[in-house]
Parts: sequence; structure tokens; C-alpha cells
Amino acid sequence: MFTNKNEDMKNTETTAAINMIGAGTVITGDIQSKGDIRVDGTLKGSVNTSGKVVLGKDGVIEGDVVCTDADVSGTIKAKISVAQLLSLKSTAKLNGDIITNKLSIEPGASFTGSCSMGAVIKDIKYAEKQEKKEKTA
Repeated sequence: MFTNKNEDMKNTETTAAINMIGAGTVITGDIQSKGDIRVDGTLKGSVNTSGKVVLGKDGVIEGDVVCTDADVSGTIKAKISVAQLLSLKSTAKLNGDIITNKLSIEPGASFTGSCSMGAVIKDIKYAEKQEKKEKTA
């Protein structure tokens, strides 16, 4: 008879949420989310999301990044795994390994590390799942 509208709103907000770390903000710790994340400040920890990661021009991430899509204009100092498209803008500086399905690099972007693209990502995800199963067994 009665429904809780607040509960329904909470469910829709978490899937469509856009999380922001503003300029001048420093966060130490890991972030896990289902929504998109924008970083204009500094994150000292890893990011794991099923959404998109946008790293602003002055943004810094010092930890592994796992996401569906990524637009990078700032600095990443770790491995990044992107299920679909990784876009490195002209101001991007990436020091670490890339695992992605598709890669776009604008002139001026710098990248130091190795890159695995295309069908290789599926093999890597399968290998990671196998390692986890072996560790728990």
C-alpha cells in the first residue's frame, strides 16, 4: 500500500552518480564505485569503477585504475586497465602499464610503460580470475 520513495531514489542515484574530487583536494585511499568519477585533485590510491574515469589537466592519480572508459588529461603513476576506450589528451602524463581495448593518444601526451591492446585484455582478465581462484583454493 505504501512505498518508500526515498529507497527508490537511492537505487537510481547510485547507478547514475558522478563522483568528483575537486582541485586542491588530496585523498589517500582506494575508491570503488559503480558510477563515473572525475578527479581534478590528487588521489593517492587505486580507482575501481564500472563507469568512466575522467582525470583533469591538474589531476593526479597515484594508484592502479580499473574502469570501462577513461579520458586522461593529468598524471597517472601506476597501471591502468580500461575495458573499452582509453583517451590520452595532449596534457596527459602516464607512467605505468596500459591494458585496454582501444587507445587514443593526442600529440603532446607522454607515456612510459608497456601497452596491451585488443583481444589481449580478455585473456588478461581471464588469467586474473584464474589466479584469484588458485589463491582461494
